[in-house]
Amino acid sequence: MLEWMGMYPEELKQALAEMGEKPFRAGQIFSWLHRGARFSEMTNLSLALREKLAAAGVDQPVEIRQTRVSKLDGTKKFLFSLRDGQCIEGVLMHYHYGATLCISTQVGCKMGCRFCASTLDGCVRGLTAAEMLGQVQCANSVLENEKVHNIVLMGSGEPMDNYDNVVRFLRLVSHPEGLNIGLRHISVSTCGLVPQMRRFAQEGLPVTLSLSLHAPNDEIRRQIMPVAHRYSMDETLDACRYYIEKTGRRVVFEYALIDQVNASPACAEELAAKLRGMQCHVNLIPLNTVKERNLYGVSEKQVRDFLEVLEKRHISATRRREMGDDIEGACGQLRKKVLREAQP
Repeated sequence: MLEWMGMYPEELKQALAEMGEKPFRAGQIFSWLHRGARFSEMTNLSLALREKLAAAGVDQPVEIRQTRVSKLDGTKKFLFSLRDGQCIEGVLMHYHYGATLCISTQVGCKMGCRFCASTLDGCVRGLTAAEMLGQVQCANSVLENEKVHNIVLMGSGEPMDNYDNVVRFLRLVSHPEGLNIGLRHISVSTCGLVPQMRRFAQEGLPVTLSLSLHAPNDEIRRQIMPVAHRYSMDETLDACRYYIEKTGRRVVFEYALIDQVNASPACAEELAAKLRGMQCHVNLIPLNTVKERNLYGVSEKQVRDFLEVLEKRHISATRRREMGDDIEGACGQLRKKVLREAQP
């Protein structure tokens, strides 16, 4: 079955031509799909064409299965259903500058980061570009008087491990005839797949690259992130510098503060020395406790002390605003719970 929403307009033209349809219909269909319309709602298409499209493929590959709303800040946590019965998560957050959606790029994750719940059951498969777009469409369907303004590819999965589909998604979601979301309003995370990071720097996509760093040195990073056994910290930071050079965009370093692991002032000093002179920002994240791995969060004083060291060393840094704490907002938590409850 074709995923029409994951096609570029030129590909739609080709597919329609093979069905004996006029090429100009491609623009109409592309516009309808990216507005979230079902085939039945495409009123400027003939009934025969709508039926032909439905027989050949799907219009919307993602549906909202469950929604949780935070009583603390209004954050919405979605459990999305996919056509093959798999489920993924997304988080819709509200900021003064607009609605931000965190989407998944894979069903699960195989990177094995010890602090992340989304990797506990491994990776089932990568998502298609249409399934990534479908998450945005679902979020738009529940928003009133606004649309998704910012997107972060920081949900379940490693974007760089699903490279081609992620790049296709970025080109489609920013297409002027589609959702037209500016690439500068999109962040793509990675745990540090160095060859893909360097390749991504050459794509001409001015998105923000966010690196899950989480350690000031190789020794600590290898304890919590298996990818560090493959690529050293120096290699990874060199790839970040290459991205900055090619795109002119600063890199954001995600740093989850884990008690007794990477949250000491000495770790902050070492991190500052590593990042000195880089066009970057450090996003400090108090860890959501992962009981399965015996990893625990930090106190507010530990966060302040770490942040103070970075600021004194002239490293741009902030403490990430925690949102959705009462609805299992961290990636992988809700899906894990639903899968566990479904087991006999």
